[in-house]
Amino acid sequence: MPRRRPTRSPDRQAETAGYLTRFERYLDAECGLSENTVLAYGRDLRAFTGWLAATSGPSLLGLELETLSRYVEHLRERSLAPASIGRALVAIKMLLRFLQLEGLVSANVAELLASPKLWQKLPTILSPDQIDRLLEAPKLPEDRLWLRDRALLTTMYATGSRASECCGLRMGDLSLPERTARLRGKGRKERLVSLTPLAVEALAAYFEHQRPHLNRRVATEVFLSRTGRPLSRIALWELVKKYARRVGAPESFSPHSMRHSFATHLLAGGADIRALQELLGHASIRTTQIYTAVDSTRMKSVHASCHPRG
Repeated sequence: MPRRRPTRSPDRQAETAGYLTRFERYLDAECGLSENTVLAYGRDLRAFTGWLAATSGPSLLGLELETLSRYVEHLRERSLAPASIGRALVAIKMLLRFLQLEGLVSANVAELLASPKLWQKLPTILSPDQIDRLLEAPKLPEDRLWLRDRALLTTMYATGSRASECCGLRMGDLSLPERTARLRGKGRKERLVSLTPLAVEALAAYFEHQRPHLNRRVATEVFLSRTGRPLSRIALWELVKKYARRVGAPESFSPHSMRHSFATHLLAGGADIRALQELLGHASIRTTQIYTAVDSTRMKSVHASCHPRG
């Protein structure tokens, strides 16, 4: 006879759903995480609890280290990237920490599980010369909104902003005379960053010659679509990919690669790691320290390929 697929009982299903709902409210109200982060953690945890039910695993209150180890192995078998596995583990650890604070579990067994090594593959970045070519790329006749596109690219590279931060930038967040921009990052945290002279020049040209014709809806956002709506992250992604292809950048180059390039170039230029943490809006210095490893690995690669005895 064919094996029956295990199902979770209605009581346990409702109990699990209740824990996840309370946890998401906690992330939003108490931790101040962004909506996108809360949604991502929710997806990861629903995938985890679905796997628990399908494998007749224990409830959330009865998790053991062996069960979590099997789940990590399950994610690896699905060929997920180390970063995706790491995020899933962070979500589980935070959920168990919440349940521990609520007095529902006595210990967070997920803390004993080591996260997979992230960034085993170096992130895609461009050299300073390649970035210069990218920033100058929007100028062909078919680039109808080339002033906007050039202002967008120069602002991203000048500030190291995330795609969402750049799309959410408002006119009141900019001070071109002072060459500053106020970014709203994860967890609704704000930070003040500097603009390069090139970014100020590009923004000023966009504001004078193009944005007034786009702003039919009286939008407050800096970067607008051809219909006058705030530029979406998907549209930003497509623009960056378009110009990256034009200058011969790797296919993997993305808006986040611009941020990687910004951080790596600053570090190579002697930037202090703490200052870089503030510029990137990282909550933890450990996240910023990834770039020290990236820079070190690149230097070793350059040495090995260029040294006559490498």
